Amino acid sequence: MKVLNLGSLNLDYVYSVDHMVLPGETLSSYGMETFCGGKGLNQSIALARAGAEVYHAGLVGDGGEILIDTCREAGVHTDFIQKLEGPCGHTIIQVDKNGQNCILLYGGSNQKMTKEYIDTVLGHFDKGDILLLQNEVNLVDYMIDQAYAKQMMIILNPSPYNSALDTCDYSKVSMFLMNEIEGAQVTGEQEPEGILQELSKRYPTVKTVLTLGGDGAVYQDGDSICRQAIFPVKAVDTTAAGDTFTGYFITSIIEKMEPSEGLKLAAKASSIAVSRAGAAASIPARAEVMV
Repeated sequence: MKVLNLGSLNLDYVYSVDHMVLPGETLSSYGMETFCGGKGLNQSIALARAGAEVYHAGLVGDGGEILIDTCREAGVHTDFIQKLEGPCGHTIIQVDKNGQNCILLYGGSNQKMTKEYIDTVLGHFDKGDILLLQNEVNLVDYMIDQAYAKQMMIILNPSPYNSALDTCDYSKVSMFLMNEIEGAQVTGEQEPEGILQELSKRYPTVKTVLTLGGDGAVYQDGDSICRQAIFPVKAVDTTAAGDTFTGYFITSIIEKMEPSEGLKLAAKASSIAVSRAGAAASIPARAEVMV
């Protein structure tokens, strides 16, 4: 079973601030750092550091060599990453004194996927392989349709949620991995139990992992539900928490762990990630998580 992540690669410009900037406000930052990130890159690195064999496919623009190098150094296969002219995808991230963040995303090269490129990449994968998707690239609906036709296991993190996802056939997805905000956007329900019930009603064959911040995470497969609390730590930067969780939980699927074991592993890895600065740089290795 191989894992293909058709996802984003971003340069993250992270600004340390006292509070999130308000409308009309000019706010001085007291620190700025540049990190390699993007939900796609972060999740591929989390998969590799968790012990999975992962292939990343995506597009980088000017200055994107560092993104490819970062993937390669983490043990991610980079054969399918292509370089284009023009700006890389990038983010401007504010991190406040409590470790919370807000993110402004520019798609850049991530939004230049073509059907021909997608078909070429998918041609290297087969029935039963895993396709991991996020919504920081274009043509996600096409990726779902083509992977479903190949009988791949499709795992979707519908983030960031926007109208591009409206054309996706969610019934073709094998598993949702999302936080409660994304769950509310997909279902219209605000409370976790309502989100889970609505997902089960609309997409009865789709498994769900719903992360709930300080309230932990929930796994749902039909009538079967299990829950996992967080491992409390002092938060420094929550940017890659969800991506770390995703990489480690998918690795638990590959290793045929029980969902309860997978949730525990992913929660522990996420707790380590939020205690560190940066996105990709904060994702722990498997050995750290197993201590």
